[in-house]
Amino acid sequence: MTAYDAIVLAGGAAERLGGADKPGVLVGGRSLLDRVLAACAGAGTTVVVGGRRPTGRPVTWTREVPAGGGPLAALGAGVRHTTAEHVLVLSADLPFLGASTVGALLAAAGEDSREGALCTDPGGRDQPLVAVYRAEPLRRELALVATEHGSLAGLPLRLLTAELDLARVEAGPLDSFDCDTWEDIATARARIREHGTVLDEWITAVKNELGIDLDVDTGLLLDLARDAAHGVARPAAPLTTFLVGYAAAKASSGDAPEAVADAVAEAARKAAALALRWEEEAGATKSEADPQ
Repeated sequence: MTAYDAIVLAGGAAERLGGADKPGVLVGGRSLLDRVLAACAGAGTTVVVGGRRPTGRPVTWTREVPAGGGPLAALGAGVRHTTAEHVLVLSADLPFLGASTVGALLAAAGEDSREGALCTDPGGRDQPLVAVYRAEPLRRELALVATEHGSLAGLPLRLLTAELDLARVEAGPLDSFDCDTWEDIATARARIREHGTVLDEWITAVKNELGIDLDVDTGLLLDLARDAAHGVARPAAPLTTFLVGYAAAKASSGDAPEAVADAVAEAARKAAALALRWEEEAGATKSEADPQ
């Protein structure tokens, strides 16, 4: 993947939220800012433009001048702290932005003749705060706009994007979903609890809370829990999965995350086989007691 730095714009007055600290609003137990930071975890340097607040990983903090000067001024402040050839620019209110969309933007921006790439939402509207820009033309255009207008404060982003040759990447309906109102927040909170997404959202939140950077086969663990509950007893499900995690941690202490994931898978396979043996044994005992 193309090396990049990231700038996350986390300022603004959030007037439609009654002045609430929008980047700090929780969706699925994680702040909006942390959800965005997770999508750009591959950045070499991540700069957050806005007031300091707790984050799930280290970032570089800066502020636009004057404070509240708008997204163009914030972008100008953030880019001073970046060194990579490509700069990912994101707003801090994108609860469903995924790493795959970041990768698509980086790939499109990496084309030889392009000066960057931005997302377009399902309505075809450009999203300049879900974008990747080449650093050199970005700095050039920011300097030209500042010279022409005296400063970047209060200016619209289109003054920048109109002068750059940008590729367009179609975003999914959720990737560009931003939270401007409490209704948007309520929609996001309801969306993560839907049947098809709630487990992934919950596991991600738990790993974030516990400081675990590990991808495991959740399907394998769910199958194990089912087998233990069905073949042994219902309380066996959570206890068995706990013991699998403990065994994996003990067997792979100090190893890379990939080795830990392999250890989880191996322990889960052993425990699942044991649960099936218990079930078979119970069935055999019943048939022996009632040989009809």
